[in-house]
Amino acid sequence: MWRIAEDRRVEARPQAHQVGGGSKRSSGGNRAAAAGSAAVREQPDSSDPGRSSANQVPSSRSEVDGRLGTMARGGMDRWRDRLALVTGASGGIGAAVARALVQQGLKVVGCARTVGNIEELAAECKSAGYPGTLIPYRCDLSNEEDILSMFSAIRSQHSGVDICINNAGLARPDTLLSGSTSGWKEMFNVNVLALSICTREAYQSMKERKVDDGHIININSMSGHRVLPQSVTHFYSATKYAVTALTEGLRLELREAQTHIRATCISPGLVETQFAFRLHDKDPEKAAAIYGQIECLKPEDVAAAVIYVLSAPPHVQIGDIQMRPTEQVT
Repeated sequence: MWRIAEDRRVEARPQAHQVGGGSKRSSGGNRAAAAGSAAVREQPDSSDPGRSSANQVPSSRSEVDGRLGTMARGGMDRWRDRLALVTGASGGIGAAVARALVQQGLKVVGCARTVGNIEELAAECKSAGYPGTLIPYRCDLSNEEDILSMFSAIRSQHSGVDICINNAGLARPDTLLSGSTSGWKEMFNVNVLALSICTREAYQSMKERKVDDGHIININSMSGHRVLPQSVTHFYSATKYAVTALTEGLRLELREAQTHIRATCISPGLVETQFAFRLHDKDPEKAAAIYGQIECLKPEDVAAAVIYVLSAPPHVQIGDIQMRPTEQVT
């Protein structure tokens, strides 16, 4: 089974259900980006990402610099000290993205259903001397009241959201012919409704503060662009096709609103995470074999794509990045 990626890092160790303390930055901190923790979303064979959590030691600063080169250094300066929300930040892609943003000097609210991993990651970032701050927040994204409460806390304690990265997502092995309604609802509630609610609230936060250069990034999946012949992924794929449509619809509505807030979709293929182990929870050998067939993407690869998107000049809008392992066929 697949599930929301979780957190791991905190700075001043805020309490659960509270967006904690202020940001602390060392001016000479490393700004390169990328990095992360483990596991994200992906599927078997030539499958797709789902999302999972797993913690991993960050790459060395020299490795991070090498991955992003000079690309991030200039374009990310304007984001320094601003606030980014990353959902599903307890592991996998979410944790890698949160770390990369903290390395770039941003204040990052990382949310998930449990915050232990996020607190650990926050402590790691602080210990490493990264110029940004990671703030853990406990939020069940399947519950709208939890989401609204989180945005209210961000508004009262940190002004508001400038970047919203909708990363949280999950999958259940519920097929179209015999799947459970509860499994379908769980996927739809997190992958589609929670993403839409967070997008709406992030836009309203930007609008009320007259932020005209914000960015909303949806971590989608290659499953949102093609359907694999694997029955356990078909409903999941439907939710990811919805994310593809929602991102383009958002772009059009932002144009109608005559704002320069941008919308981007990032669609990875097979990412080495705990995704397959959750999908095949009764057959760990099968899950492990999925990642052993080819050299998969790493969560850091997706984090690097996020930094690339945010580094683009304000007049450049990157609509969708589709990325697969070189050896992946579909």
